[in-house]
Amino acid sequence: MIIQGQDTKQDIGRAGSGNMKLDDLKQRANEDIPFDVVDDLAIFMRNDPMFYRKTFFPAMADASDKLERGEAIDPVIMLKPVVDKGVKSYCKKYIKDRRSEDIFTDDDKSACVKKIHAEEMPNIEKGMYKAESQCS
Repeated sequence: MIIQGQDTKQDIGRAGSGNMKLDDLKQRANEDIPFDVVDDLAIFMRNDPMFYRKTFFPAMADASDKLERGEAIDPVIMLKPVVDKGVKSYCKKYIKDRRSEDIFTDDDKSACVKKIHAEEMPNIEKGMYKAESQCS
């Protein structure tokens, strides 16, 4: 009986075939993150005391004022700058060894804008973010 030795070969994917694309590198950068970055960013923006006080609440209060005046609220115009600042703050605080572009794609940022808009519009409509002064 003859037993043939089988050499195991490492699977190197498309890199070995010469068909690797830059998008493959981006995809691999996010593979080692064991959580949904969109959900985590949204939670961070609501729960980080400094970010909430300086960026998130003022944006929601502004949206509440616009709604009260009868103006249209465009979620992209209203929330994209907030999400961009949130990404920078989040990465500065938690992900120091990588660039924010390696963690958050444009699709992630857009998904975060949609998520926050969907979750916060009911609160804005209820008047939760009205910046009324209680001082007399």
